[in-house]
Amino acid sequence: MITPKLLLTLSFMAAAPSDLSAMRWEKRVLIVAAPDKNDPSLQSQRCILSRLRSGAAERDLAIVEVVGDQVAGASDAAASLRQRYNLPTNGFSVVLIGKDGGTKLRQRRPVSAAILQETIDAMPMRRRGEQ
Repeated sequence: MITPKLLLTLSFMAAAPSDLSAMRWEKRVLIVAAPDKNDPSLQSQRCILSRLRSGAAERDLAIVEVVGDQVAGASDAAASLRQRYNLPTNGFSVVLIGKDGGTKLRQRRPVSAAILQETIDAMPMRRRGEQ
C-alpha cells in the first residue's frame, strides 16, 4: 500500500539520473538500505525524509533506496550497490555520498534531518556556495 509519506519520498527519488555514477559532481546521494519494505528503521527514515523535501532539494540531495533486491532512485543493481558501499543484506544502513563520490556519513540507524543538513552544510563545496 502506498501511503502519502511513501508517495512523497518516492516522488523526489523519481527525478534521479540513471545511475550513481551519473550523479557524481551533480548530486549528493543518500543511500538507504534495508532487508525488506517492512523494516521499522526504513519506515522511520522515510518519515524523516518526507519532512526534509525542500531542504533536500536545496542541498542537491538525491535519495536512493536499496530494499531487498530492489532499487528506487537509481538504475544500479541492488547487489552492486550493496557490494560497492558495504551495505548489509540483513540489516538497515544509511550512507551519505558527497558530490565527489566519497562516503561522508555511515550509520546503522535512521539519520535525523538535522544531522543530514549539518553534515551536508559542513561540506567544502556547500560552504563555497556550490550547493
